[in-house]
Amino acid sequence: MSPDRHLNIVTTFADLGIDQDIIDALASKGIVDAFPIQEQTIPLGLPGQDIIGQAKTGTGKTFGFGIPVVQRLGLNPEHGVKALIVVPTRELAVQVYEDIDLLTSNRSTSVVAIYGGKAYEGQIDQLKAGAQIVVGTPGRLIDLAGQRLLDLSNATEVVLDEADKMLDLGFLADIEKIFQKVPAVRHTQLFSATMPGPIVALARRFMSNPIHIRATDPDEGLTQANIKHLVYRAHSMDKDEIIARILQAEGRGKTVIFTRTKRAAQRLVDELGDRGFNVGGVHGDMGQDQRERSMAAFKAGKRDVLVATDVAARGIDVDDVTHVINHTIPDEDKTYLHRAGRTGRAGKTGIAVTFVDWEDLHKWALINRALEFGQPEPVEIYSSSPQLFEDLDIPAGTKGRLVTAPKAEKPARAPRAERAADVAAEGTAEGGTRRRRRRRGSEAVGSTFVEGSASDSTEYPAPAADRSAEGAGTHDGAGKEHHDGKPAPARRRRRRRGAGGAGAAPVTGA
Repeated sequence: MSPDRHLNIVTTFADLGIDQDIIDALASKGIVDAFPIQEQTIPLGLPGQDIIGQAKTGTGKTFGFGIPVVQRLGLNPEHGVKALIVVPTRELAVQVYEDIDLLTSNRSTSVVAIYGGKAYEGQIDQLKAGAQIVVGTPGRLIDLAGQRLLDLSNATEVVLDEADKMLDLGFLADIEKIFQKVPAVRHTQLFSATMPGPIVALARRFMSNPIHIRATDPDEGLTQANIKHLVYRAHSMDKDEIIARILQAEGRGKTVIFTRTKRAAQRLVDELGDRGFNVGGVHGDMGQDQRERSMAAFKAGKRDVLVATDVAARGIDVDDVTHVINHTIPDEDKTYLHRAGRTGRAGKTGIAVTFVDWEDLHKWALINRALEFGQPEPVEIYSSSPQLFEDLDIPAGTKGRLVTAPKAEKPARAPRAERAADVAAEGTAEGGTRRRRRRRGSEAVGSTFVEGSASDSTEYPAPAADRSAEGAGTHDGAGKEHHDGKPAPARRRRRRRGAGGAGAAPVTGA
């Protein structure tokens, strides 16, 4: 949104007919001016008009639907669920819960977040205590409703947030089940950044004469104008070094790095941490509590780099993210928009850097065409390329390791591994080989004393008399247990000779 346009329109929440206690709650966080989607949806949502709100991520959709929901419930709503907000991911559930909790901070309304990965007991206790607003993911909502622990029969305010993502994640059937549990007469709002055909069909089925509001600036293209997009073709072995140098760019604030897999995310967390960066992760291999702690540390500024998979893309609502880095290119243009939308929020500028592997050039071609970038061929870049330093304002001479970072001790493991390999190759007694040598030695211990050999007696110093005594053992060379009729010492000696060469002459006697 351009500054001139911003000055020529109604911008404050006080001008939109919002209750004073909600205005005060927002002002306590320094939130005074409304974004276009809020200015257009709040006046319609307050009297109960069904709305389809479409605006790019990071433009304030949560307050756009949250303020009408909170205000319509009144200052002191009765106990029991009166409003339901459905979101696709756990991270977004936490984010929306925090925003709605802020809006209700000056009234008695209680909010509860219902999502998987957390214990049922605390969520059930809040429902039993009379929470009026529920923010939840489809799976856990249906689970609790099926157990009759969540009663949605009085939820007259219903919101679907990020409806396109719920469609992508296969939640359409779950959404239909949820709508069967809420009242037929209700106020329904559907918000999304993109509006594919199935979402429009969903709106027609479950909404009553909705008004479709699409909030954009006249000069805005498919991507936000305040985000600088840089697309590079980089070698996979050089990416970590490039990223580490980008993280030392002038003016870099909080940074989100997206990977395709959870394994790649954790590997990058470990690598950047070793290089001295203050980094956290959010991915599917982490427990829900770990993910929430990592996200909270990032929002609070305790960590300034967050490595995440797409599961977190819509739950990172942080105004001061300056850089988004796509370690691997997303599969489609919608995912690209949501990743890049983590920066340039609240009217600020941002930078989105995308790495395209050689085998993923076809994916970039599709995204480039869909988003009208006009850059069919990504620029080939290396960690030492002058263009990288120029594009991202990286100080000359920057290396991929912070000066204060301790040197990694990981290489110390290599010599041990090499020694183990040498030991195994040479047949010396060390580690696991030692145990095998002992077993072999114990089998031949009788023969060494009968033959007078000292090779094994140093490791197994048993007296020869003990071995020759009656009942000393079945492999002392004197028993008839050896069905081939040959004494044990000669037999074992033949095996050793045979191991020394294929042409060794057979031994016929002791």
